[in-house]
Amino acid sequence: MTAGAQVSDSPAPTSDRVAWSGVVAAIASIGAVGLALGLGLPLLSVVLEARGISSTLIGLNTAVAGLASLLAAPASPYLTAWFGIRGTLFLAIAAAAMSAIGFYVFEPFWTWFPLRLVFHFAVTVMFILSEFWISAVSPPSRRGLILGIYATVLALGFALGPFVFSLVGSQGFLPFGIGAAMILSAAVPLLFASRSTPVLDESPTAPFHRYLWAVPSATCAVFVFGAVESGGLALFPLYGLSIGFSEGGAARLLSAIGLGSVALQIPLGLLSDRVRDRRHLLLAFAAIGLTGSLIMPLLHANWVLLAIVLFLWGGVVAGLYTVGLAHLGSRLAGADLAAANAAFIFCYSLGMLVGPQTLGTSMDLFGPSGFAYALAVFFAAYILAIGVRTLRRPS
Repeated sequence: MTAGAQVSDSPAPTSDRVAWSGVVAAIASIGAVGLALGLGLPLLSVVLEARGISSTLIGLNTAVAGLASLLAAPASPYLTAWFGIRGTLFLAIAAAAMSAIGFYVFEPFWTWFPLRLVFHFAVTVMFILSEFWISAVSPPSRRGLILGIYATVLALGFALGPFVFSLVGSQGFLPFGIGAAMILSAAVPLLFASRSTPVLDESPTAPFHRYLWAVPSATCAVFVFGAVESGGLALFPLYGLSIGFSEGGAARLLSAIGLGSVALQIPLGLLSDRVRDRRHLLLAFAAIGLTGSLIMPLLHANWVLLAIVLFLWGGVVAGLYTVGLAHLGSRLAGADLAAANAAFIFCYSLGMLVGPQTLGTSMDLFGPSGFAYALAVFFAAYILAIGVRTLRRPS
């Protein structure tokens, strides 16, 4: 993401009109991201476990997603300068779909590392450009509504992905083919959105690293969310299997987490508009995440109760991203906000790199409960670091 973005042949940002063709194209792209990750992460983990790969190595392979995202964030502006936003999105969609098929075609474990790199690089580019597109074509008076729809569609994709996995299973070509088809479907609305495509015409005005700590309560929140989300999607099916649930039952628990995100994103966003200091809300979300993680091992024997807790837990934890992004926007503006958004995504990607490996190693060391304990550590660290800072800087 770069500073000084402008919209070509679309309503000005100060207008109340919405370039819906661009909004639909961007949301469709981000919906494909959610579906692809929601289906792909648990699918790949189950396939690897069936081949005898340890949780630690599965976590290591999944962590390549974070590395790919870290590489994609600074590369996206250059790709966009060469190919334009729509052209870059078309290329990313093609690369993600081809690598999704590649997971079925290539069986040696080592080949899944470059495949993960290509897949998640492409998916991250789709994520970054879709989010920028939505922000660029949304007028201030309706931006909250549109971003609420965006977050809900993304969460719905994450919820539907595991549900599709629970229906089709992990055998044969079908789940891989469905994943590729989901990604390719994002190209259809792009064909009709050429007039509302935003243009990036300037470079950032400050060093990138400055923005990693400009609003630490937001960037640390998205780091925790990235770690919990990616690690949970990748390893929750293994956690569910290890505590006695069937493959389908474990996948449906993962869907409960995603459905919580779908149901609560807009209410949490509205709530954040009514609080004076969003840092307090972020700390409350982290405290709920910590409590839910510690409760999780106590509910192994009751699928229904565990699903209810995970529904609420998943929705509130996803608020770390939504409210963190809102808090970022309330503290910065213009070029600073554009650069900070890139730093925000970078921290999310860093969490994706750390989370799966941490959770996988914790499960190998401490058994199934190690999954929940590792989640708890992420939330506790955020509460400690940001809570102390908030007390020192109350305004």
